[in-house]
Amino acid sequence: MINYSFHTLQNGLKIILHKDVSTALVSVNMLYSVGAKDENPNKTGFAHLFEHLMFSGSKNYKDFDAIVEESAGESNAFTNNDYTDYYITLPSTHLETALMLESDRMHNLNISQKSLDVQKNVVIEEFKQRYLNQPYGDVWMLIRELSYKTHPYQWSTIGKDISHIENASLEDVKSFYNKYYSPNNAILCIAGNFDEKEAMQLCEKYFGKIGKGNEIVRERIKELVQTQKRELRVKRDVPQSAIYISFPMASRLEKGYYAFDLLSDILSNGRSSRLYNRLVKEEKLFTEVNAFITGDVEEGLFVLTGKYADNVNLEEGKDALMRELHKISNEEIDAQEFQKVKNKFESTMAFSQIKNIDIAMNLCYFEHLGNIEQINNEVNSYQNLTVEYVQQVAKNAFKEEKSNILYYEAE
Repeated sequence: MINYSFHTLQNGLKIILHKDVSTALVSVNMLYSVGAKDENPNKTGFAHLFEHLMFSGSKNYKDFDAIVEESAGESNAFTNNDYTDYYITLPSTHLETALMLESDRMHNLNISQKSLDVQKNVVIEEFKQRYLNQPYGDVWMLIRELSYKTHPYQWSTIGKDISHIENASLEDVKSFYNKYYSPNNAILCIAGNFDEKEAMQLCEKYFGKIGKGNEIVRERIKELVQTQKRELRVKRDVPQSAIYISFPMASRLEKGYYAFDLLSDILSNGRSSRLYNRLVKEEKLFTEVNAFITGDVEEGLFVLTGKYADNVNLEEGKDALMRELHKISNEEIDAQEFQKVKNKFESTMAFSQIKNIDIAMNLCYFEHLGNIEQINNEVNSYQNLTVEYVQQVAKNAFKEEKSNILYYEAE
């Protein structure tokens, strides 16, 4: 059970406090409700670009990392399709330092042509190294384009095309910052050993005077129901041919989400899983095989992947994967197998509540979803699933006309 208190400043900044006297540290997590899905389709990669820009200095503090390190702390950030997250962990005595830094870069970020050029070069190099020049690097760009036709999940956080970042102007970047980096589009969580009254006074001191941003009007774009199988075949200079099959799945707060998550673990959680035993050990069609969900806030993807063994026909491997989906949808799931996977989620949730930084991230995340109390109900959401419900979800989802198949063939 995670205990917390919830507050909102007049400018709309949401503040979550979680006190833990067993540590000498404090974690500060700032979530901005802006991800790749919020970008202009002709100007993508901006959310990720800002993950870099936010460390390039602000009006009053030129070197963010140096100040954190001098305070014996560490900081980092990540971006996904739904939001951007910044976090700092440092000794409790330096809580004010963390809040001071976060507030200054919320409204005084140093966005100059020089800083923009530096970070653009960093992101462009990352694009080339991780997505263009690395084996299998463009897989997710291809899968997203194949799986989504209207929803902005169709591009990755790095962006649709490298030219979007290359052509990003100072005016474009400032406009993005002014729109999304405001207190009423952010969630702040402080977790660790601190005095709650003092913490709220510090939050008011450093964030209370920041002006509220304009209300963001978001258009909810829903992907049309898929009724026809899609296939894409590409040849690449890679060591092994591979296959990727995606299916549309439920959004994060739907009951079906937990069923898809559980199905992915029954299929491929470790070397005792169905896919590994049958397709790697017994039939020797693949050298590795996996099933997972993308975990997006809106309707995401259930994905199967496999790297082919030598001289295996690509269609044969695809048919074998589809057979396993048919089996899990229609044949009985063993009660012990079912409970084993449920217990795995319970232990995973328990581990995610050990470190205060993880608690801070999770509290911000569930508030971002619009249901912060779900952090204390996650285990029940898995334990309450029945075999019958999970198999019905599988039957409805794993139909060939809903599949998106990427054949990634080695040249």
